[in-house]
Amino acid sequence: MTSSLRDWQRRCINTALEHFLSTSHFFCQATPGAGKTRMAAELARNLLDQGRIDLVLCFAPSCQVVEGFRSTFMAVLGRRLDGQLGAVGAAYTYQAMDYREEAFWQLLDDYRVFVVFDEIHHCAGHDPLLSNAWGQQILQRVQDRAACTLALSGTPWRSDDRAIALARYSSPEGQLICDFRYGLKEAIADGVCRSPRIVLLDNQQVKLTEELQAESTVRLFPSIAKLLGESPVTYEELLRHDEVIDQLLILGRAKLDVLRQIKPDAAGLVVSTDIEHARQIAQALEAMGESCQIVTNRTPDAQQLINTFRHSDCRWIVAVGMISEGTDIPRLQVCCYLSRIRTELHYRQVLGRVLRRKDGSDDQAWLFMLAEPTLRRFAERIAVDLPDDLAVLSVQVPDPASGSAIGWSGPGFNESERAGGEPDGEQVHDASVENVVSLDGLADGPTYQVSFSQHYRQQLLACY
Repeated sequence: MTSSLRDWQRRCINTALEHFLSTSHFFCQATPGAGKTRMAAELARNLLDQGRIDLVLCFAPSCQVVEGFRSTFMAVLGRRLDGQLGAVGAAYTYQAMDYREEAFWQLLDDYRVFVVFDEIHHCAGHDPLLSNAWGQQILQRVQDRAACTLALSGTPWRSDDRAIALARYSSPEGQLICDFRYGLKEAIADGVCRSPRIVLLDNQQVKLTEELQAESTVRLFPSIAKLLGESPVTYEELLRHDEVIDQLLILGRAKLDVLRQIKPDAAGLVVSTDIEHARQIAQALEAMGESCQIVTNRTPDAQQLINTFRHSDCRWIVAVGMISEGTDIPRLQVCCYLSRIRTELHYRQVLGRVLRRKDGSDDQAWLFMLAEPTLRRFAERIAVDLPDDLAVLSVQVPDPASGSAIGWSGPGFNESERAGGEPDGEQVHDASVENVVSLDGLADGPTYQVSFSQHYRQQLLACY
């Protein structure tokens, strides 16, 4: 299978093999969808063939990613990774580390073990006092005991600004040090990832009606950003607005129709906020004549449903916390982002679900979302693989008199330093209906209604 490796995978493997001659830990940042799991499996095969390791252990943030590791490693190594008799190793979730007995960890002392950490940014801390639970397990159980370790991440930073476990940072700058980096721009140029097209949906005249007892007042806003910034309406409330859902789905459906003329099995993903929201979206899709599958963290046999969808002809999958990181469904080419989560890490991981290419004819990925200011900022700098304000850590030195602990923080984002794609153009279309949503206030307080004009505006951000 080595002959089918991508160029970046070969270069990374060669760099890691050389690196392991003198240093036991290797950190690889590769853009979501680039093929990190396959690279890790081939690296493990090389280490086994060269007699440098005896066993392989893999840890990942979710059950579906663990299953992906097991199948990929078995295909590459020709040996199981299920932890049973005769297997070359095992793969577990990070959460499962807490339930491994001491005899399990003794393997690291008795054998030369290669340990792979997928999406290592979930594990925080440089020492036990500043680590989260998963980071503590790595520092206490694995660090300095494994023959060699490989850390993988497409988004190597944390929303809480803490250091990543096992990562190295330059001093005094606090810049994350990657042993190998493969960015989105390179991946698109190499034909490894699709080129992202991000469409921001806005409205030129949003009406907010406030009613208090017998009095009623009306305010008009020229954009969704103004509405969110100057009224009590929240972003999550807009996400549940039937008109917002319908308009984003209409855009996604139209684009999916075009893409399926080229790739008949192309599919769409809707990332929703919670289970109730997912059902609301599914009903909207079904009312439009669309077939869809709902998958949530409470769905029985969720992994089996995802596997079935991966190879089916179903057009849409609506997910709550299940298809955001490490899940491989290459036929996904369209995403409607209706999640209330507004962190850059989550946003980029979701975008990564539609970036993975199958062949030469599926070169575009489309993401549709509201023109909310924070998400707009993320979209405008998607071309920056490691934004400085996320990658740089600074040590907060405590006041000795206060007795407070040392913490990690990142500097704020300066809007004047935005990077990324520029708008390619704007497109205006009319909606045929005006929809109203009620936002209930306190029993003795005002109630609000939001309605949209017929004039929607789309802004296309094309990064490459």
